[in-house]
Amino acid sequence: MPSTQPERAMQSSKVSRWDQHGREHTVRVRKSGVQRTLVCETCDWNRRAQFLPWLKAEEHLAEAHQATVGP
Repeated sequence: MPSTQPERAMQSSKVSRWDQHGREHTVRVRKSGVQRTLVCETCDWNRRAQFLPWLKAEEHLAEAHQATVGP
């Protein structure tokens, strides 16, 4: 019987911030190996990042959505 290796599950986390109108904006950080992919749920912006992905997510939220209030 052939052995099958378990598939690597893609791990995910999120960075959420609120804007001055109380709207929540979220960037998902998905991890696959050493590479991370950032995807904004508000505007579908996406970017690959190997280093400091959460900082880049926070920067996007602040610049694109003026969302700076943390949870």
